[in-house]
Amino acid sequence: MSVIVLAGMIGAGKSTYTTLISNKLNSKAFYEHVDDNAILEKFYDDPKRWAFSLQIFFLNTRFRSIKEALVHRHNVLDRSIYEDALFTRINYEQGNMSEAEMTLYTDLLENMMEEIDGMPKKGPDLLIYLRGSLDTHLERIKKRGRPFEQIEGNPELLEYYKSLHSRYDGWFAEYDKSPTLVIDIDKVNLDNPGDEAFVMEQVRKALEKQKQHV
Repeated sequence: MSVIVLAGMIGAGKSTYTTLISNKLNSKAFYEHVDDNAILEKFYDDPKRWAFSLQIFFLNTRFRSIKEALVHRHNVLDRSIYEDALFTRINYEQGNMSEAEMTLYTDLLENMMEEIDGMPKKGPDLLIYLRGSLDTHLERIKKRGRPFEQIEGNPELLEYYKSLHSRYDGWFAEYDKSPTLVIDIDKVNLDNPGDEAFVMEQVRKALEKQKQHV
C-alpha cells in the first residue's frame, strides 16, 4: 500500500501518469477538479479578480484529497497540496493578489499543514516530479486544447507560464515531505509501451527503496 503524488507544471501530464500508475498498482486515483471548476476559466480571463478565489478553491480541494489519501493509504493524486503555495506566490508577485490575501492564504495553508502533520500517516510515500522544458509543456497545453489555457494573443499568460516553469526546480529542491522520483517528460512519452514499462519500473523501484528505509 502506498500514497503517491504527482507534481509538475501545467501540461506536464499528471492526470495521464496518475491513471497509468493507479491502474498498474490497482489503487485509487484522485484527480484535480478542472471541468467542474467554475472559477478556473474566469481566472484566466481576469487573474486580478479571481486569483485569490481560485487558490482558495484549490487549497480546499487539495486539502480534502490529501486527508482522504493519507487515511486510505493506497492511492495516486494527480496534484497535491504541497505545491499549491508556489502558484499562489507567483500570483501574488504578479500583482494578482493583495498582501492581505497572501497573508490570509498563508495562514490557512499553515493551519492545514499542521493538521496533516498530526495525522497517523503524515505524508505520501513518494512524490513524482514530471520535469520538462517549457516548450514541452507549452506543446502539451496546446495539444490538450482547453481554450482558456492557450497563449495565442495572450502574452500575459505566456509570462505566467514562464514564471511558473522557472520556479519549479527551486520548489522541488525544497520539498522534504517524502522520497522523490524525477521523470524527464522531454524523453518519456507514455504513448510508447516501452516508456510505460520504464515508468512503472522506476516507480516500483522507488517504492521498494522507500519501504527498505522505513
